[in-house]
Amino acid sequence: MKYYPVHSGYPSYTGVNRVIEAAFAEHGRGNVQMPPKVYVTFGKTGDFRTMPAYLPAAGIAGVKIVNVHPENRIHGLPTVMALTVIIDVDTGLPKALINATDLTALRTGAGGAVAARYLSPRQSTLTLGLVGAGRQAEAQVEAMAAAFTIEEVRVWSRNEKTAAAFAARYADYSARPVSIERACDCDVLVTTTPSREPLVMEEWVHEGTHINAIGADAPGKQELDPAILLRAEVFVDEREQAIHSGEVNVPISTGLYDPAMIAGTLGEVVIGKKGRSSPDAVTVFDSTGLAIQDLAIASLVLEDGEGYELPFP
Repeated sequence: MKYYPVHSGYPSYTGVNRVIEAAFAEHGRGNVQMPPKVYVTFGKTGDFRTMPAYLPAAGIAGVKIVNVHPENRIHGLPTVMALTVIIDVDTGLPKALINATDLTALRTGAGGAVAARYLSPRQSTLTLGLVGAGRQAEAQVEAMAAAFTIEEVRVWSRNEKTAAAFAARYADYSARPVSIERACDCDVLVTTTPSREPLVMEEWVHEGTHINAIGADAPGKQELDPAILLRAEVFVDEREQAIHSGEVNVPISTGLYDPAMIAGTLGEVVIGKKGRSSPDAVTVFDSTGLAIQDLAIASLVLEDGEGYELPFP
C-alpha cells in the first residue's frame, strides 16, 4: 500500500474539473455504487463522515473519512481534514492511503465549476459573487477560472478584514469586497458559509442567476432564503443526501419545500437529461459532496502523484 501526502495545489483544476464532470455523468447514468454518507457527531464541536463508493468507469473503489470542526482555527488546524482509502476491486486489498484534506476542497470547487458550466446562462465570461471568504471560496474561484473568463469577483464575509484579504489575493480577477446585497448581483453566486440561518435574501437575486449552494452540508445548515428555493429550479448532487443535509434540508423538515420540487441531479444535467428551463430562470446547485468525486480526484493522484510504500498487510 502506498501513502500519498498530497500537497496544496495538486492536481490542476483543468484535470480535476474533467474527471469530476465524468463522475457526475456516470452518476447520471446510474453506473455507480454510492451509499449516502454516514455522520458521527461530537456535540457542538463537530462531526466526522464516512463516504464509500465504487466508480466502475474509473476502476476505482474506496472510502473517505472526513471531519468538519468549525472552531479548529483556534487550534491552528483546518476546519476540514480527510483521508481516503483506496481498495483493490478484485481482492479488497488496500492499495493507497491519500491525504485528502486539500483534495476535498479541490473536488468541491470543481463540482461548482461543472454546475456553473451547465447551468449558468453565460458560458464564456461571468461575474462571480461570493458569500463567504474561506478555503472553499478560494477553491470555487480557482475552479471557475479554469472553466470561464472571470470578469469580476465580488466577495462578502462577516469579517471585513477577511473579505479585503481575499480580494487582495485574487486581484487578478478584479476581486473586491462588497456588501452581501452587492455580492448577490452577479451571474454566478457561490455560498460557502457554515450558517444555520438564511444569509441570502430572495429579493437580492436577479433573473438568470445561477447559485452554487455549498455551505449547507449537514442537518440544520442553510444559507438561502427558502423563498429562493421556491422560485428557483433546484438541482442536487444526490437526492437522499440533499434531503438529509443539503441546502433543502431545513425547508423540507419545516414543510416549506416539497422534495418533489427538486428539478433533478447534476449528473442528469451533465448527460443532457435535465437542465434550466430558460435563460431567465434562477437555478440552484445544492452541493453536499459525493464520494465518487473523491474517487475521481484520487484517480488523478494514483496516476500522477508521488507516494511511498507502507507495510500492509
